[in-house]
Formats: sequence, structure tokens, C-alpha cells
Amino acid sequence: MKANLQKFLLVLVVAGSASIGYLIWLSLHPVKIIAVHQNNNYSDILVENFPVTDKGKINWWLKNKKKLKEKYKIPVTSGDGFFSITFWNFGTGYKEEEKYDRLCFNDMNTNQNCIEKDAVLTIDRSNNIGILFTVYDGTYHLKNNGKIIKLKRE
Repeated sequence: MKANLQKFLLVLVVAGSASIGYLIWLSLHPVKIIAVHQNNNYSDILVENFPVTDKGKINWWLKNKKKLKEKYKIPVTSGDGFFSITFWNFGTGYKEEEKYDRLCFNDMNTNQNCIEKDAVLTIDRSNNIGILFTVYDGTYHLKNNGKIIKLKRE
């Protein structure tokens, strides 16, 4: 019985170490922007190696928003300050539209202009609400004082 427990604990340690190593490896790979597609005040940014956690995603945006503005002219705001930016996991690349519910970009002159819908972060801004971050696990509001609070789902 004691030998089985030792084997089980060894497996747990190895699996835990592998998981931690994988997360560290992921965190060391910089985010790669593959493409930017713009339609009025809506921006779609295709990325690889995006942070895994909600906090990591939001912090990445806060740290890199000036660079995105300088390099890609994002966000493009409407007259009333509205904009929406969605970061999409690029996954296995562009595909043809054949599968239902792929996101396709009309600004590309090719049949392979679609991706699987796998949004990793959406940032919306309006004058009424301010900035909202939507991620897999919920929605966060950037308050005027700089604090970020998670909104409760109703």
C-alpha cells in the first residue's frame, strides 16, 4: 500500500511540475499580432500567445495600448468616443468560410479570409459606461480612478 501511495505522490509532483513549467513557458512567449482588421469603430486583432488569465489579458492591454495606437491606429473612435476591439486567437490560421459561424473579413481578397471564433478579450468603450473588458470568465469595468472591478452576472 505504501509503494502505491509513493507512486501516486510522484505522479502528482511530476504533473504539477509539468503544469507549472508549461505556464512559465507560455508567459515567456510574447504576444504576436498576426493581423488587424478594421471596420469603422470595430477592430479585430488576430493574436498568438495571448495571456491565459483575465488579469494577464487586461494588464497586457493596459501596458500595450499606446503601442497599438501608434502602430495600428487602434482604437478608432466614433464622434461620441465609442469603440470596440476584439482580440481573437489566430489558432490554425485563415480558412475558407465553409464551416458555419466562422468570422470572415471582407477586407481580404481571398477565399481563405475566415477564422474560428475564439475571442480572448474584447474592449468596449462608451461615454455612458466607460471601458469594459470582456473575457471568458466575465466582464470587468475600468473605473475613473483606475481600479478594475469584476461585474456580477445577473
